[in-house]
Amino acid sequence: MEPSVVLGEKDYLACCGSVKFAEEMVLAGPFSDYQEAASAARDIWFNKVDVNGWLEAFAAHPQIGESPSRTHKSPTSAQWSKGEQSTALATATDTTLEELHQWNVRYRQKFGFIFLIFASGRSTPEILAEMKRRYQNRPIVEFEVAAQEQMKVTELRLSKLFTVNSAAASPIQTQYTATDVTKAGEDRVNIIGAHLTAANEASLVKPSQTFTRTRPPITTHVLDVARGSPATGIEVQLEMWKNIQRRPLFGEADSGGWMPLVSSTTDKDGRSGQLINMVDALSPGMYRISFNTGKYYPEGFYPYVSIVFEVRESQKMEHFHVPLLLSPFSFSTYRGS
Repeated sequence: MEPSVVLGEKDYLACCGSVKFAEEMVLAGPFSDYQEAASAARDIWFNKVDVNGWLEAFAAHPQIGESPSRTHKSPTSAQWSKGEQSTALATATDTTLEELHQWNVRYRQKFGFIFLIFASGRSTPEILAEMKRRYQNRPIVEFEVAAQEQMKVTELRLSKLFTVNSAAASPIQTQYTATDVTKAGEDRVNIIGAHLTAANEASLVKPSQTFTRTRPPITTHVLDVARGSPATGIEVQLEMWKNIQRRPLFGEADSGGWMPLVSSTTDKDGRSGQLINMVDALSPGMYRISFNTGKYYPEGFYPYVSIVFEVRESQKMEHFHVPLLLSPFSFSTYRGS
């Protein structure tokens, strides 16, 4: 039987600055491994922590490009934030830092909270470009995006807490603190890479894994904005265009060119199962992801929603997250990270 890691509220506050989140994690634990803890964390973050808790967690982060306060309520969180922003700070110049500061101010004035992004491995120019892109979002969309980014950070930090447990497992229950594993966790950042999962089946890459990705190349997430909760039980289908003679064009019949890849159903977090195999290089081409919205909202306006997007040759190593924000009479989407 796997030994359990007994963690306290201070440990979980280092992972996510919401007191409600930390309290619920303690109640749900102890956990035998990272996967179990991460699954509980996603459920708690998206289903039990309210808007105030999300904002509390956002506020626990320093602004991108700035060092954490020395009086931060969680010294471990402050230390981890410093490590997570190390690439950004190392690639910054006086000019980009000034531009970053200006955009931080603009972003906060528009949305009411700091810009949050999974910063590990990202340069200052990359972060600036993402901030400018997300600045165009509507507030309700950006709030969801920020919550997704917080979950990625939380998953990374949870993995740090469980790294030592994996290396020093014993048949007796052992208690570890966040301080004990800070250095080991920082070393783990380079292994996990610049992108943690936004998908429900997220897990650490095992040593025998040969892929450089840490999540499937195409993922989705459905949020019911009318009810303010994840949309559970929506059927999802992913297809790829296989007619090599021509591309699908607006106004023309499909002519049987779409080949189904996989079907799935969103879980309690609004996330689908794995839509595509874990591969390093995604096959370039046209993809279509469809949602059976009519079954979810029988009286709604849309019997189904289909989103067509293209993966170009230069993008085959990238991750494509296609979230759907849904209500009975409207929907919106964007390319997430």
